[in-house]
Amino acid sequence: MFRLRVALAHLTMGLGSVLAFWTVYVLTRPLGSSAGDCLSRPTGDGGRGLGTVVAGAPFLAVFLGLVVFLTASRRDGTDADADRVSRPAV
Repeated sequence: MFRLRVALAHLTMGLGSVLAFWTVYVLTRPLGSSAGDCLSRPTGDGGRGLGTVVAGAPFLAVFLGLVVFLTASRRDGTDADADRVSRPAV
């Protein structure tokens, strides 16, 4: 819910993209750390006992999948990038 509020502030109130990114990153990082700890800790310590490799593998797979998709589709480029790529050098 918080990320949605920051996105709306970015889109409607002119919150800078860099500030919006770092706001969301800093405020949501503890949640990701807690989830990772919960998955990787031994069951005796209140975790799921998956270990760091098994707990991190799905996140790595999603990250790599997104990188490959964006690289292949070029959906992450700007119009300036598209003009530079499509125009031959003079």
